Amino acid sequence: MTKNSKEDDLKEASGFAVGGAAAGAGVTAMLGNMGLAGAFGGIAIGAAPVIAAGAVVGLAAYGVKRLFD
Repeated sequence: MTKNSKEDDLKEASGFAVGGAAAGAGVTAMLGNMGLAGAFGGIAIGAAPVIAAGAVVGLAAYGVKRLFD
């Protein structure tokens, strides 16, 4: 196991976050407009929350990767 500097760790985590955000943007582009409907009515979901959720999933994947390193 090699010792990474904090800068290398930050670069790697940023890469995972950007990759997740790109995947979220891809999902938004593929599916188009989304919405959430329930007893409260309907709410439109734009691209920004899906891209942000993708970044969070990317960071979670980075955490899992670090867990097994």
